[in-house]
Amino acid sequence: MKWNKTELLDRLARDGDSRLLLARTLDKLESAQRRSIPTHTNFLSPSERADVESLLAACGHPAHLFFGGFGGAERTVCYFLPDWQEEEDALTLERQGEGVLRALRCTYPADSGLTHRDFLGSILGQGITRETIGDLIVCPDHCDILLLQEVEDFLLLHLESAGRTKLKIKPLSLEEVEPPVVTVKTIRDTVSSPRLDAVAAAGFTTSRGKAADLISSGRVQLNHRECTKPDRLVSEGDVISCRGLGKCRVKSLSGQTKKGRIPVELERYI
Repeated sequence: MKWNKTELLDRLARDGDSRLLLARTLDKLESAQRRSIPTHTNFLSPSERADVESLLAACGHPAHLFFGGFGGAERTVCYFLPDWQEEEDALTLERQGEGVLRALRCTYPADSGLTHRDFLGSILGQGITRETIGDLIVCPDHCDILLLQEVEDFLLLHLESAGRTKLKIKPLSLEEVEPPVVTVKTIRDTVSSPRLDAVAAAGFTTSRGKAADLISSGRVQLNHRECTKPDRLVSEGDVISCRGLGKCRVKSLSGQTKKGRIPVELERYI
């Protein structure tokens, strides 16, 4: 499918950073199609992935795959697949250690109290860019790091500590990565309308006025994109996140009750 690159970027880019990301993504897509070889982006945040998904939809949904090293990864790489490659073949290469993703495990004393911030700070402090690092799965005595192959050797050599804690670090196969345990709390409530401020208030157990203020101030994302309109309507499956309050997913929205209220069921990540 042919497309006009400038027109696509003008229409889809939200800002300068978004435009640069989409331009690089288009270059990767064009290379895969022109040369019939697999290509890939760097790691994408959920917001960046949403931008790329909009771009791919505008390009006619070319063959692609999002994968971050394990099912449910938050940060993912977008693979562009040539005609001769199936999704499962690409995933098999990754799981066999022959793809572009790698994993490292750092171990340390269980009483260290290390956090995601400690590891990310130590990694970025080595001059590594965020786009080469995927999810960091922090457990009491170890942390699994997803990363691109290009930075594996450097981190094996130079990542010696996180915070003030010394680390032991070794390569890990993707099949050995321990996905984080996702815990959700089910919230059932009724709202006056499926507006973002009403549903967010139910999901984060706050007042509708407070939720509207959070939305207007730019602290709320709907499906990983900033939304500053309290009256935006939400649907089943939508994800609402708020800085400082967490994230929830709209599991169901039912028809109006006799009193004109709308039952809503949400899953709040804890």
